[in-house]
Amino acid sequence: MKRPFILCCFSLFTAASIGFAQESPSPSPTPFKTIRSATKEALIVKLEKSVTDAFKNKQVKSFREYLAPEFSAIDAEGVKDADAEVADMQKTDLSNYSFADMKVALLSAKLAVATYKVTTQSTSSGRDTSGTYYAATVWSKRGGKWLAVLHTFVKTQ
Repeated sequence: MKRPFILCCFSLFTAASIGFAQESPSPSPTPFKTIRSATKEALIVKLEKSVTDAFKNKQVKSFREYLAPEFSAIDAEGVKDADAEVADMQKTDLSNYSFADMKVALLSAKLAVATYKVTTQSTSSGRDTSGTYYAATVWSKRGGKWLAVLHTFVKTQ
């Protein structure tokens, strides 16, 4: 009698463990959450265009307002801070640009990454820098405002 009781308890424990260990399917996103995500993604796309327009139009004050204090940019010339990026803006003439294949990954409520291709017509220090580039920007929401923390920019081959 003791042995069947122990086997029964063991079986019940094992069954319960298996049942609790199985993953329940993740809930599908609610329409409200999907709308909020789509709204954030659209906002990040708008920010990318706005910061690029500020760069194109050499609007230093406006451009800096999009950058976090610890902003870094990485391109073929190396790693730059906000001051170096502004210096590049002063010597760059961006006459035209267009974005393609933009994707926004929302990593959390306050962190997003935008990746895209950008085609430019531009010169920098008198040399032609026109072409197609791959770009990515990490955005962080602070105090209700999205700021660029990191931007990468590499020319396609």
